[in-house]
Amino acid sequence: MKQLNLFIELTRLKKPIGFMLLFWPCAWGLTLAYDFSNNLNSYFFYLSLFFLGSVLMRSAGCIVNDISDKEFDKRVERTKNRPIASDRISIKLAIFYSFILCALAFLILINFNSLTIILALGSMPLAFTYPLMKRFTYWPQLFLGITFNYGLILGWVCIKNQLDVIPIMLYLGAIFWTLGFDTIYGFQDIKDDEIIGIKSTSIKFKKKPKIFFFLCYLIFISSLTIVGFFMNFNYLFYFFSIFFAIKLIFFQIYKLDFKNSDNCFQIFKSNNFLGLLVLISILIGKLSI
Repeated sequence: MKQLNLFIELTRLKKPIGFMLLFWPCAWGLTLAYDFSNNLNSYFFYLSLFFLGSVLMRSAGCIVNDISDKEFDKRVERTKNRPIASDRISIKLAIFYSFILCALAFLILINFNSLTIILALGSMPLAFTYPLMKRFTYWPQLFLGITFNYGLILGWVCIKNQLDVIPIMLYLGAIFWTLGFDTIYGFQDIKDDEIIGIKSTSIKFKKKPKIFFFLCYLIFISSLTIVGFFMNFNYLFYFFSIFFAIKLIFFQIYKLDFKNSDNCFQIFKSNNFLGLLVLISILIGKLSI
């Protein structure tokens, strides 16, 4: 039981916000592409596969991140008690866990078509090199956005078996969504990060963060609006996706207290609701065509 608890702590399974933020773009892409006049069994089958894949890959990513950041984590108040940083789990055992998780994820991946499998495998280097970015650039959150929203492309391709401009437009916008909420997340550790020399957009834009967040979220909402236009969605889509999304985004910006770590984390977590909101708006748009 002790090892099981350490594994759960290592993979953050008690903190579902991480794998949910990875899952939502997958669900968006799948829902945009799916023909709901057909049997819904395939839709829910693929949705389940993407959910399981998100849990497994996020868990593996957490392990790789903690191995890479072991020495940094020891010097950050919020992360110093993580299993690897506190030497409660060895790096060899952590690597073994990571391989097992990736193997399970591959068993899920082979249920998709060949193009989806190829594209997914092509994203692996992105997923496992992200932890290194904070050493070299102030834009690791941008790199995370490119990686984290890749499932949107996969969700579309697993249905259409081809890559089109519509998912690419929303993918580009979703990158800025991630860039915004992960910058908020980074404010939790900004003091420690500055001391130990870690780079982030939280540090780069600490003097004018709200302007930065506004621009990021504006790009995301604009991309969602453009996709709705190209998909011929009716006004109900715009009502749900724009009105409530803007309300939530202004709530995030207005309520955010950069000096309060708990506040930053709660605002970060509210993006889970935004992900669900976007999915519902796409469903409404699809079903109203």
